[in-house]
Amino acid sequence: MVEGRTHHPVIDPSRCRSCEVCLKGCPAEFISEYRTEEDSLRGVLYQGRLKKGEGEGKVSLPPCQKACPIHQDTRGYVALIAEGKFKEAFELIREVNPLPAVCGYICHHPCEEVCLRQDVDHPVPIRLLKRFVAEYDREREKPKKPVRERREKVLVVGSGPAGLACANDLRLMGFKVTLVEALPVLGGMLAVGIPAFRLPREVLNKEIEGIRRLGVEMKTLKPFRLNGDGKILEKFGVDAIFLSTGAHQSARLNIPGESLKGVYPGVKCLREINLGRILPIGKKVAIIGGGNVAIDVARSILRLGPRRVDLYYRRSRDEMPAISEEVEEAIREGVRLHLLTAPLKILGRGGRVIGMECIRMRLGEPDEKGRKKPIPISGSNFRVEADTIVSAIGQKVDLRSLKGLEKNSDGTVRVDPLTGQTNLQGVFAGGDMVSGPGWAIEAISSGKRGAKAIAEYLT
Repeated sequence: MVEGRTHHPVIDPSRCRSCEVCLKGCPAEFISEYRTEEDSLRGVLYQGRLKKGEGEGKVSLPPCQKACPIHQDTRGYVALIAEGKFKEAFELIREVNPLPAVCGYICHHPCEEVCLRQDVDHPVPIRLLKRFVAEYDREREKPKKPVRERREKVLVVGSGPAGLACANDLRLMGFKVTLVEALPVLGGMLAVGIPAFRLPREVLNKEIEGIRRLGVEMKTLKPFRLNGDGKILEKFGVDAIFLSTGAHQSARLNIPGESLKGVYPGVKCLREINLGRILPIGKKVAIIGGGNVAIDVARSILRLGPRRVDLYYRRSRDEMPAISEEVEEAIREGVRLHLLTAPLKILGRGGRVIGMECIRMRLGEPDEKGRKKPIPISGSNFRVEADTIVSAIGQKVDLRSLKGLEKNSDGTVRVDPLTGQTNLQGVFAGGDMVSGPGWAIEAISSGKRGAKAIAEYLT
């Protein structure tokens, strides 16, 4: 409910329902300065501001924007698209999202899950709209310029979504940024952990090039080692470091036969395929797991030639952590899904895998994460034939080259929850190496928080 002078409306928080009726014919549509007002309803709505807590006089965010880890102004850019203002919509997205097209392809779209439109028919296809506007006339995008040039230098380690987001934001703030990547390609897990049929490489490379054009220096094949001696900043000649090396190590099954030839970790399998390297994969492939890595491996192997691909998951379809649409695509493409099944041991002959012994499961009470716990059914053992087995049950952080960092009990890096700073002065960390394996948009959010914390630390 809007009250007050016509040219400067204010809000009664107890009566406002964020219906946006006040914006119909609002002069801020034509006078952009009105959009920068700090206290008015139109200023809050047009800027999509998020304050910690929704205090007195502030408009609560729409559910879609609140659900987004970077609090993208979803309603704002969807409305602009509806009006045919594609350029303005893209500019609004790009204000906070350095990888809009990437998100348009692979984001798990939590915004759509809470979209109020689903109470009428179905959610607004927010992710696809972002993808459309991010690719529409992208060639004419004018590169942004830093607000001012600063003398401080920052080293970003890792070119995944967290590292790219951190480098992007730091450069826009004027810092001199160098980004190093151990792999031969930029993009981290976006490049080697997601198949090209899900995320076209030309789309990813174009977004990375946009960040490079800001003035970020990028180097590949540059492994980073940390000795933990307290002189790392002086060694690299920088004022701060942001670590975002991801979670590139596959979790082990810890069952007999895991070391046989023909058994591959899921992350390694995807990396080799995505880098175009030859991986000796047989004709009967068994994949263990129910997450996105397992589904991506299954679909990637199918594309290598005529093969039978079976995927085994110990819970039901409802508990599968993989994106539902991707599971449906895998089934349509020919992946055979075996639910409530767990491996007991991998069988071999002459040092090479020939199959595995499995057991049927049933679901019990929910575990600490809220998913129903799988319980083995006694006497339900059976065998399956396979000449290749891929274990894709999870990922871990590999800190063997990063000495001196304090760790959490789960192997992730311990950081200050407010600043993201590690136990080493001037060294910050973010992304999967801090949170554990997660979604790309969450890593982007972590990288943006890291950039803000580093900027505050240096200034």
